[in-house]
Amino acid sequence: MKKLKARWGVTSNFQLVVIFIVFAITGSVSAYLSKPFTTYIGLTSDNLGWLYFPIRLIAIFPIYQVLLVLFGFLFGQFEFFWAFEKKMLRSMKLGFIANWFEKNSSKQ
Repeated sequence: MKKLKARWGVTSNFQLVVIFIVFAITGSVSAYLSKPFTTYIGLTSDNLGWLYFPIRLIAIFPIYQVLLVLFGFLFGQFEFFWAFEKKMLRSMKLGFIANWFEKNSSKQ
């Protein structure tokens, strides 16, 4: 736990527990929403066969990212999750998204 707290820059065990709770809730909610979302956009196992689950995972990924920041905000950990999100986007070579948000938020 000490290594994780140091790596994430977390100062207390309580903050670490809240972060774990946010990850758990986000994962559960995004998994719960994935089937109705894919059905709504017309992706079903009937029309995709074995490709359904990989495509479902890819389709729900952006929703997970938004929910992670949203639940982080609701639990008072927006700064941590926004930094986490930007780091993840940059590691996936999608840093232009984080840069766009940073550029547009500094104009206000």
